[in-house]
Amino acid sequence: MLKEYTTVSSVSGPLVVVEKTQNIKYAELVEVEFSDGGLRRGKVLEISEDKALVQMFEGTLGLDVQGSRVRFLGRTQELAVSPDLLGRTFDGAGRPRDNGPEIIAKKRLDINGSPINPSSRDYPSEFIQTGISTIDRMNPLVRGQKLPIFSAAGLPHSRIAAQIARQARVLGKEESFAVVFGAMGITFEESDFFMTDFRNTGAIERSALFINLANDPAIERISTPRLALTCAEYLAFDLDMHVLVILIDMTFYCESLREISAARKEIPGRRGYPGYLYTDLAMLYERAGRIKKKKGSITLLPVLTMPEDDKTHPIPDLTGYITEGQIILSRELHRKGIYPPVDVLPSLSRLKDKGIGAGKTRQDHADVLNQLFACYARGKEARELAIILGEAALSDLDKLYLKFSDNFEDKFVRQSESEDRSIIQTLEIGWELLRSIPRPELKRIREEYLNEYYSGK
Repeated sequence: MLKEYTTVSSVSGPLVVVEKTQNIKYAELVEVEFSDGGLRRGKVLEISEDKALVQMFEGTLGLDVQGSRVRFLGRTQELAVSPDLLGRTFDGAGRPRDNGPEIIAKKRLDINGSPINPSSRDYPSEFIQTGISTIDRMNPLVRGQKLPIFSAAGLPHSRIAAQIARQARVLGKEESFAVVFGAMGITFEESDFFMTDFRNTGAIERSALFINLANDPAIERISTPRLALTCAEYLAFDLDMHVLVILIDMTFYCESLREISAARKEIPGRRGYPGYLYTDLAMLYERAGRIKKKKGSITLLPVLTMPEDDKTHPIPDLTGYITEGQIILSRELHRKGIYPPVDVLPSLSRLKDKGIGAGKTRQDHADVLNQLFACYARGKEARELAIILGEAALSDLDKLYLKFSDNFEDKFVRQSESEDRSIIQTLEIGWELLRSIPRPELKRIREEYLNEYYSGK
């Protein structure tokens, strides 16, 4: 029988202090009965001698210190898992949001999970086609990789995330592919967009959605990515599926961590975020990957909005240290009306060389990637020079590169939201652009590839 405590001594924001406790465990689930009979849930955040600090999921508004009863449930927060998770939508606490029935559990998993042991990791090496040229060609996503999208307020990261979710697939593999979508602090309009898009395109059939709205308890945002990753671990390592996890927006998750840290009166780190922000993010991100002798895998695509478009802000800064690259969205391209506004020059996929080439994409992929990058960078330099000195001051070759950069943005970067380009289509667009550059200038491509593809035969 569960022991009840009526010894709530203080309340601070979402935190409740319970005194005279015995045999309480860290992260244990808690049920609090308010004086009016209402029940709310929480978990143990800290234990000190005979006191327990409880973090409430649904807030403490209306909590009466004198008349409340606290019950410690003896277990951590768990997710009921089964193959029926696919096709369903849940809230940030794991409850059905789609008016469907509760999941009949094959098993129950602790949502806190554990990072994958480095010695058990298998190296990412298989290409995932997203259908978006700037990712597939310039910054390829590899199965088991952690590749974040760095966005900013007002940029179409939600649309890009939805497009990747419905188009992504592992080439040349027959194993099942699933998408787990975790959204934190999004508006009702964004939530409706995602759910409508998933249903209308049929992507919902292979997806599980965990959605925490902006007016939902902020504390639930701490649980949402953990629920999503727990679901992904079950699908990947129990059901042998390739799983793509999209987490949006990690900035709201980090702000919830800051809110809890401030309520606990912890010494703040950079910009008020807790000193353990790096550790907390790493414990989430490192749950993605491949495990030796396991068919399934988890590929992670976290999306975050950079406050004030600042790449040195603690959230993108620390995320960049933990993950294997970043896709950066450009406000300048967005102003030009280019979708998706991916800025390929500062973007990077550190594992790109492991997922491309003969037998994966095509043998010329790496060479053409490097040549496109070099030509676009030179074209951008020519554009800056033209702004300062005028276009008349440019050499004929500089003008050629300037035109190349404009064509690159218009024909390669720009594509419609519903356009699902195969990697072969993307490669051919790249060659079409390179044919506007004199062959002697293409020094990053091997001669045999130039002989085969430059003429356009």
